Amino acid sequence: MLPASSRMRAASDFQFVMRRGSKSGRKTAVVYLARTGDATSMAGFAVSKAVGGAVIRNRVKRRMRAIMAELLPTLSPGSGVVVRALPAAADASYAQLRADLSGALAAADAKVPA
Repeated sequence: MLPASSRMRAASDFQFVMRRGSKSGRKTAVVYLARTGDATSMAGFAVSKAVGGAVIRNRVKRRMRAIMAELLPTLSPGSGVVVRALPAAADASYAQLRADLSGALAAADAKVPA
């Protein structure tokens, strides 16, 4: 589980990452990545009603949070990540979500200038 200090909550943080960061998508999710200049890396999640009802949205969010807890330490310090779930995430297995997030994150990280 992501520590509370690693969770993105402010709308301005989401906007910064989504507007200035690099973007990469897969079947179940779209990942936005930007270097924020903060000391810690943060992740935020956007799961709309298009994904499903509240129970399904919360399950998808919990899975994505657990996956990002593993992947966030592998990124450069000061990385901001926004993960937007797509409707296909509702029916995806944990393994498929992990593969999609890992691939999209690697692709977005490769696009970010050093």
